[in-house]
Amino acid sequence: MKHVMHSPLERSLPPLSLLLFLWIITTTFRTAKAFNVTTLTFGESYSPLFSNFNIQRSPDDKTVSLLLNRFSGSGIISSDYYNYGFFSASIKMPSKYTAGIVVAFYTSNVDTFERNHDELDIEFLGNVPGKAWRFQTNIYGNGSVSRGREERYRMWFDPSKDSHRYSILWNPRNIIFYVDEIPIREVVRNAAMRGDYPSKPMSVYATIWDASSWATSGGKKKVNYRYQPFIAEFKDLVLEGCIVDPVDQILSSNCTDSAAALMVKDYSTVTPESRKSMRLFRQRYMYYSYCYDTRRYPVPPPECVILPSEREMFRSSGGLKSKIRFGGSQRDGREEHQASG
Repeated sequence: MKHVMHSPLERSLPPLSLLLFLWIITTTFRTAKAFNVTTLTFGESYSPLFSNFNIQRSPDDKTVSLLLNRFSGSGIISSDYYNYGFFSASIKMPSKYTAGIVVAFYTSNVDTFERNHDELDIEFLGNVPGKAWRFQTNIYGNGSVSRGREERYRMWFDPSKDSHRYSILWNPRNIIFYVDEIPIREVVRNAAMRGDYPSKPMSVYATIWDASSWATSGGKKKVNYRYQPFIAEFKDLVLEGCIVDPVDQILSSNCTDSAAALMVKDYSTVTPESRKSMRLFRQRYMYYSYCYDTRRYPVPPPECVILPSEREMFRSSGGLKSKIRFGGSQRDGREEHQASG
């Protein structure tokens, strides 16, 4: 029997209202307007991160598959650095037994700023058949790896069945993470964040790797190479932003205009309708948030917007109050996480 987590709102609804609630959230997620973006081929946008080993490209160069086997994982990196931008890909997760496997789509400049790097993460945390897939988002600024800003969520679909679009918007004003054009998280820049708000040019990465020590059930479920190779498919590649040299002390003045243009794009603003979708997603699918982890942060970080409807769902550990299990332990809400940044 598959367990389902219910939010306090859902538990208060009679069966007919609950069905209506589920219909609204499903319909809202399916009807989001597609963004107006230009997709690129692999050759136009990315290069192998280490080597061509375990990387497969389609004949039209519009799809790239990253493989993990017992010899190695694999990864790709954008051919350029960007000073703010919108980065997106349609991704299909590996199928069958994928415990211990992390597929990541993220931005970083750790190779240039080793001690004070910035990073924006979307990480998929592997899965055991019959369980709900889980993923997390995270933000680091200026090397603040001790102040990770992770949130964790369940998925409302099986990401190994079909491709779904995952996107990161990063501009001087806000950061938005998207799943299929639905905003699932927004961080609005707050002056009190100072260097914790990512602000240095970053590359865009996609990787697959063995994270048996932590990714699934706190490391209890590990990669089983009987099911190799594990294949993550990336297509519909989007890289929109100002291309820069990361070591320039004074960034190109063209980026001022580029950033201004970026902030008026449809994907740079959460509309009232999209905000409703984001709220519904977070009420139903978020199971850890650093903003509600008062053990870790007795005073919430300055960018946190504390919503009563969310706060009542979480314990002081940042994990859900509900004891229903849905594909992994949630005793602490963070117990399976070790920051990859």
